[in-house]
Amino acid sequence: MGDREEPTTTERERAVDERAVFIISVAAELAGVHPQTLRIYERKGLVRPKRTSGNTRRYSQADVDRLLEIQALTEEGVNLAGVKLIMELRAEVSRLHRQLEDVRSQLAHRRAIAMPGRRSGEIVPMRSVFPTPWETRP
Repeated sequence: MGDREEPTTTERERAVDERAVFIISVAAELAGVHPQTLRIYERKGLVRPKRTSGNTRRYSQADVDRLLEIQALTEEGVNLAGVKLIMELRAEVSRLHRQLEDVRSQLAHRRAIAMPGRRSGEIVPMRSVFPTPWETRP
């Protein structure tokens, strides 16, 4: 056994979702669009399928989920430029939520570190934690 940790369920699910297994016709059918539409989405930068060594497109389940999101937005009347902006903003919001959770976790960890003579949330005079050199304690 090495020092490598086992992947979590979420990491495994993400790896499965990101495996590029669908050819363009299958991905198009799953998303309910024509294959040519997927080529347009790719040109516009809305989706980036993986490529095989023969340069054929391969879509993952995550790509198909993204295509479904794009379809939902376009059905609401959003044009492709708007869809791209919305998708970028959603990604940024997700990134910021993860960053906020990391900061909250770090803050909770720091609060959990107990200092001698300190109760949670209480302000304590410095001399009660660290005696001054000129004062002696019994």
